[in-house]
Amino acid sequence: MPEYQFLKLTIEERIATLTVINPPANLLSRAVLTEINGVLDELVKNAQVKVLVITGGGTFFIVGADIKEISELKAAAEGTQAATLGQMVFNKLESLPFPVIAAINGHCLGGGNELAMACTLRVASDRARFGQPEINLGIMPGFGGTQRLARLVGQSKALELNLTGDMLNAQSAYEIGLVNKVVPEADVMKQALGLAKKIAEKSTLPVERILRATREGLKVSLEEGLKLEAKLFGQLCETQDMREGLTAFLEKRRPKFQDK
Repeated sequence: MPEYQFLKLTIEERIATLTVINPPANLLSRAVLTEINGVLDELVKNAQVKVLVITGGGTFFIVGADIKEISELKAAAEGTQAATLGQMVFNKLESLPFPVIAAINGHCLGGGNELAMACTLRVASDRARFGQPEINLGIMPGFGGTQRLARLVGQSKALELNLTGDMLNAQSAYEIGLVNKVVPEADVMKQALGLAKKIAEKSTLPVERILRATREGLKVSLEEGLKLEAKLFGQLCETQDMREGLTAFLEKRRPKFQDK
């Protein structure tokens, strides 16, 4: 496994855990984003990985992009290039063929919130804080914050958060649908890994197709989305895992999926 300067990657029981380690606040510098991009390329080629969990080292999740790097941007083209890098990495994260769970162990702001929103599911510490504070610096979100936030929590609430730069506590983030669950700070990784293990026990084949149907279906009309769902459902009817799942149900036992 390659050595990383800002990341720690472990793989156990078909679950990959990626920890961002860029103290003190795990800022998403160009170097960190580039390393994350490389890790995603490696993981997508690893057939053993069924779920990815992402967390932050120390007491923070990720508190945003590297402000020093942003302060050095002088031309529009430079800013567009910087934003495009983050968007490219998060688009890749969002489109992985397996689920990604953000284990949000602390403050999750700016680019950190944008990364978390590109994940499939989000488990948050009860002490975490969320927000897009870029407007307080005279800028705006650039890694997807104006797009994914509106899709997750609705246009009105997203605009409020982006235009005020206000932070939300974990319970408020849960209430608006920004995170899936809130747990005690000490239990974040336990809960995230428990969720990952539950998903990893399923057959890879329907997991991949559920992700595809949802992602692609939301980009087209309901009619087209339903056609895609029916097509993908039909594909599963030819799989060994479908036969095993149905047989196990009728025989009142746990299925033994082979991802075939």
